[in-house]
Amino acid sequence: MFLPRTGIGIDIHAFAPDDAPAPLWLAGLLWEGERGLSGHSDGDAVAHAAADALFSAAGVGDLGTHFGTDRPEYAGASGVRLLTEAARIVRDAGFEIGNIAVQFIGNRPKFSPRRAEAEAVLTEAAGAPVSVSATTSDGLGFPGRNEGITAMATALVVQRTQPESTHPESTRRDTLEP
Repeated sequence: MFLPRTGIGIDIHAFAPDDAPAPLWLAGLLWEGERGLSGHSDGDAVAHAAADALFSAAGVGDLGTHFGTDRPEYAGASGVRLLTEAARIVRDAGFEIGNIAVQFIGNRPKFSPRRAEAEAVLTEAAGAPVSVSATTSDGLGFPGRNEGITAMATALVVQRTQPESTHPESTRRDTLEP
């Protein structure tokens, strides 16, 4: 029997400086008229946290391992592209994705009017249900000072097959002959 595995992912991005404006991409959506986030890719903290939670649940590294700043091919990449690729990597590692839940923390943008749209885009990218909730930090910390945003995510995956390296006979010292 294979038990479900959970993972957690956190992503934090500062807003882009006034002298280098950027569009705001968050939860796979373009937010017209909002100040964008800085980052190696598009800065989509919601999509990035979702991808990192998948990697954590499957035990296959993290966002930096797969899409780090040392990978120029991911410069400016969309969060949707990264989440799609993360889901593929996790499935290729022998896992099915149960769901992903993301909590966005920031004063803006006002998230609730576009929640269903964001969940649809992220669900399609992951190939599994993605839910997104939002809150503020009541004026505390960098999100409260409107300096940036945070997103935290959890993911649930289930292993399809047992990898060779985890067979009890090959990993338990007390079962080996002297």
